[in-house]
Amino acid sequence: MKSFRVSENIVPVSEFKAQAAEMLRRLAGSGEPLVITQNGKATAVLLSPNAYDELTERARFVAAVLEGIEDIKAGRLVPHKQLRQTLRPTRTHGSP
Repeated sequence: MKSFRVSENIVPVSEFKAQAAEMLRRLAGSGEPLVITQNGKATAVLLSPNAYDELTERARFVAAVLEGIEDIKAGRLVPHKQLRQTLRPTRTHGSP
């Protein structure tokens, strides 16, 4: 996601409704989020599909890291040597 410019990226819902097509084109081109306000308060944030994908991918990555940290704290570990033996393909008779 690119930098956020408050003066260009916050619009009232009435303005968004009146200029939705243009704002969506601008959003697709810039990748910057658009904050929509109602009665002077932020009520929604509109993202391009690419920006949304990037955001959710980062969130999944962070969640996986945190899960790994919790596994370490809980002692759910497998020694490297044991893991290699588990992952090593079993050899059948006659294979090297």
